[in-house]
Amino acid sequence: MLHRCLVANAAIEVCLASLATALMRALVLVGMAVHVLAPQAAFAQADNGALNVGVYVSAPFVEQGEDGSYSGMAIELWETVAQRLGRDYRYVRYSSFHDLVRATRDGEIDAAVTNLTITRDRAEVVSFTQPWYDAGLRIMVPDRGGRGGFWGVIDGLRDAGHLRAYAWLLFVIVLATIGFTIFDRKFDPAFPKRWREGVAESFYNVMSIATSGKTSRKNLFGWIGRIWQALWLLIGVGVIAYITSSVTSIMTTISLTQGITSLADLPGKTVAVFEGSVSEDYISELGIATRSYPGIDEAVEAMRAGRVDAIVGDAPVLEHYAHSYPGREVAVVGSIFHPDKYGFAFPLESELRRPVTLHILDLVEDGTLAEIRMRYFGVEDL
Repeated sequence: MLHRCLVANAAIEVCLASLATALMRALVLVGMAVHVLAPQAAFAQADNGALNVGVYVSAPFVEQGEDGSYSGMAIELWETVAQRLGRDYRYVRYSSFHDLVRATRDGEIDAAVTNLTITRDRAEVVSFTQPWYDAGLRIMVPDRGGRGGFWGVIDGLRDAGHLRAYAWLLFVIVLATIGFTIFDRKFDPAFPKRWREGVAESFYNVMSIATSGKTSRKNLFGWIGRIWQALWLLIGVGVIAYITSSVTSIMTTISLTQGITSLADLPGKTVAVFEGSVSEDYISELGIATRSYPGIDEAVEAMRAGRVDAIVGDAPVLEHYAHSYPGREVAVVGSIFHPDKYGFAFPLESELRRPVTLHILDLVEDGTLAEIRMRYFGVEDL
């Protein structure tokens, strides 16, 4: 009897041990499932709200129409990915790359969409997707359409605003000619009586003062007349100095800009770059003088006005601008340097980065990304 009880107790202990083991295994499996599915659950929960997508206008990757809508290669790629994800979104515009990266880092936006270069410094504060575009930097310089010599100088004087000053000088010369003619007809008995001869004589005297600082006019008023003649001589010297300096500066600028064909020609020049861009950091590291501008329109205006000698920026952006605005008389020169890659950015630890990256890879493999690129650049190579 005692033996049977001991056997029964042992059986009960074995059953309890087996049950405990089974419960432990079940708990472990539940914990693993929670660990694996938690990110997916969080991502699914986030799907309920629209994403705030930061953009920086940089054609042809991001462009804004008059109605406020956005287009461009980066926009089309993002919208294709968002459609596959089944996500809603709203765009938020930023004025520079720096502001866009800062907003992404601080969590103001859920994603950054533009031609954003992947760098180590940026990757420390934001999370990037798989690269979807290979690019690099190039140089933009003024282009006179091949015109040099006289017409090149005229174009340079016009762009720098000197032609307007010359027009005022011509107006003063005409006024002085008329004034001298009326004055000499009244006070100089030997002055030609015929108007055309008198105007020609006065015009000769005015141009003599303006171009050589000399005058052959008679002194009709003694020492007072000499003082007036001295003042006119000073005016003439000033006019000559201004014309000489303006023409010389324009010719020097033309010589310098026509001599820029590669990165090696930039030392000693002043270069326009875009605020918060890779070109800003790279050119500054080389010790080349830079001026930062929020966008390409402002940089081109500065170059046309002579405040900078060239622009360094992303090759596809500069090439697209030169092709789209031939009337701005700019040209992109030299080969690509400092190659880089573009990607979309998200806050660190964002649950969006991985699914977006996977869809970008899908678009690469099925040829959709190549088709999108071909619509904007006319080439299929990635």
